[in-house]
Amino acid sequence: MHNHALSASLLLVDDDTALAELLAIRLESHGYQVTVAENGNQALAILKQTAIDLVITDFKMANMDGFALNQEIKKFYTGLPVIMMTAHGSIPDAVDAMHQGFVSFLTKPIDSQQMLDVIEKTLEGKVTQQVGVEPNNFHGLLYQSEKMHQLVQQIKALANSKVNILIQGQSGSGKEVAAKAIHLASEQANGPFIAINCGAMPGHLLESELFGHTKGAFTGAVSDKQGLVQAANGGTLFLDEIGDMPLDLQVKLLRVLQEKKVRPVGSQLEQDVDIRVVSASHKNIVQAVKDNQFREDLYYRLNVVSITLPSLKERLDDIPLLATRFLNKLTNDDKQFNPQSITRLLSYDWPGNVRQLHNIVEHCIAISAGKIITEDVVAKALPDSNETHNAFVGLNEAKRQFEYDYIRKVLALSGGNVSEAAKLAQRNRSDFYKLMKKHEINNE
Repeated sequence: MHNHALSASLLLVDDDTALAELLAIRLESHGYQVTVAENGNQALAILKQTAIDLVITDFKMANMDGFALNQEIKKFYTGLPVIMMTAHGSIPDAVDAMHQGFVSFLTKPIDSQQMLDVIEKTLEGKVTQQVGVEPNNFHGLLYQSEKMHQLVQQIKALANSKVNILIQGQSGSGKEVAAKAIHLASEQANGPFIAINCGAMPGHLLESELFGHTKGAFTGAVSDKQGLVQAANGGTLFLDEIGDMPLDLQVKLLRVLQEKKVRPVGSQLEQDVDIRVVSASHKNIVQAVKDNQFREDLYYRLNVVSITLPSLKERLDDIPLLATRFLNKLTNDDKQFNPQSITRLLSYDWPGNVRQLHNIVEHCIAISAGKIITEDVVAKALPDSNETHNAFVGLNEAKRQFEYDYIRKVLALSGGNVSEAAKLAQRNRSDFYKLMKKHEINNE
């Protein structure tokens, strides 16, 4: 069989002893010597007494997981290769990105042939420790998850047609980054990319921002002003939170899209414009159309094609990449997350998505003293997740408790900025203030 296999000694670590025994039998039938350990401590004890050439460990084990075991091995047995087994799609790429020095990954259910190939390659020294694996970066969209891969394929297919695109997705999921990527992947990439948040200003201001105005068109209009629609000529106009645009402006925007002409406030003259419109909303626009809050004809103009950004929870594989990227951008020193802190980030729910992850990384930097950001630093930075209430309460009390915790959480996420918190909560500012008052929450 394999000449090197006869002398190769493998250590298999898995608390599922039945599976470990089964794998051991398969490996032994191929000429390997296999020792089985059912937890990390037992594995370390075996390593002290036995010459082992290769360790294969499960990721999820009580007391000491695969990360922690790998760290111990790296400390005391430099150069001993470690292969990680993990449930399909949970962690593999993520760990890879963290350069933890695992030489390879096997996903469960374990494919025997793949396992043998990986072991053989590793023992022949073909597999070098993968450090600095370059993540996928598509015009600013950083990813390695399957969900984002699919989204990027969709964007590539759509970018060059000049169709208007509606981006849907939760608050904080990166809609503007996606809009910019669409622009940069298109033939208009050299033209301007102009972004405006339609929910951030009152209607009359939004109108003059979008379409421009002439001198004296209204009080305070001291000179002519070019609108953003004109500024985007030859490029892309990104309308964020399009669902918040007042109905009278929706009519005017519709005219611009139909006739490719724009008339500044107070002017008789029309100007030609050639733009692609990418719009985004966390609101359900279909529902808004049903409720007569959004014009159906405009909706069809904007939503020639729609793409949906996954929430951060749907793209967990990307968290180590994004967290590390944010960390490197926000600090000059070489601060690092350790594997446990990454595991902690992976187990959180991320209601505020990528924007929240960015805020949490900032928070971690602010409260961590050393070079390594540890798990307890991450735990402190994350909103309270230990509020377990064992007592069973009535529905009204449960709702009240949930609302109270939720408001505190979004205020914490937004650093106490009420407008930002209201946005995260998908409520307007005055509604949010009422909720704060109802629960007697002061914004310290």
